[in-house]
Amino acid sequence: MAQRISRAKQRVKDKSFSVRLERLPVVLHVLYLLFNEGYTASSGPELARVELTREAIRLTRRAYRLLPDDPELAGLLALMLLTDARRAARSGPGGLVPLAEQDRSLWDAAAIREGVALIEATLPRGPVGPYQLQAAIAALHAEAPRAADTDWPQIVALYDLLERLAPNPMVTLNRAVAIGMVSGPRAGLAALEGLDESLPGHHRLEAVRAHLLEQAGDHDLALVAYRTAARSTTSLPERRYLETRAARLSSL
Repeated sequence: MAQRISRAKQRVKDKSFSVRLERLPVVLHVLYLLFNEGYTASSGPELARVELTREAIRLTRRAYRLLPDDPELAGLLALMLLTDARRAARSGPGGLVPLAEQDRSLWDAAAIREGVALIEATLPRGPVGPYQLQAAIAALHAEAPRAADTDWPQIVALYDLLERLAPNPMVTLNRAVAIGMVSGPRAGLAALEGLDESLPGHHRLEAVRAHLLEQAGDHDLALVAYRTAARSTTSLPERRYLETRAARLSSL
């Protein structure tokens, strides 16, 4: 991972970067991985590693200045800005704060405006790619004044398109969450079918399953899933959050 990040940095600094378009997808993928590891650290005591997200955004900005007409590069920058805008609200005195419970007044309004403007200008140009679709989803979350105002049907439609364009187990997992918000937790649980084979033992799959089971009223099964997810994650903030959810259910 460190080697891939180092190579990505060098490509962005390389004077020949602007003409090496065949390597751009690789660079974008590594920048995406760098940002995700910073936004939600895969292990350790901290929820995020801000230095990684900042570096990913800096490098992506630099690449965008070199290639302002590339729609996927613009989409990736918009996705990073819209996602990172929520950083200040993701944790509080009690630990990790899920999206639906975040204080949206803490979100970075300037970053949201920039990200929304960028994706709105980029989408009509086409062709549409995975980073643009993810940025469009992030924009729908960012523009909702309250969690209850989120345009979940539109998010499901975007995930449907994203799943067709770039099939990925994590896309399917996120789509199941969106389906649960639109059609109810049972529909969300049905959308998880098959993911145990592609994401065996993954804590996020178990966490989503636990959430949907809790919403469906299956508290005993939800408790088991929360505890399984807590044991599976190597992120201490995520583990504490999942253990708290499990403890709350066990006290009912």
